[in-house]
Amino acid sequence: MAKVTTTSTNTGHSSNGIVRRAFDRMVQARSHQANRFVNGYLLSLDDATLASHGYDRAELERQGSAPVFF
Repeated sequence: MAKVTTTSTNTGHSSNGIVRRAFDRMVQARSHQANRFVNGYLLSLDDATLASHGYDRAELERQGSAPVFF
């Protein structure tokens, strides 16, 4: 089960400035980074715990992960 949160600063105007586009891309990159970080932590849990919270290990591995350092 994948949980997705999207954030958009698009106001519907076709003439977005360079600063707006850069900001949108930065937000998107940080969102992907956060998802990889969370997936890295979730993959450190055992299969029974993942299943009890509605996650599938294969799906998390497919989405990618980043190492979690404590």
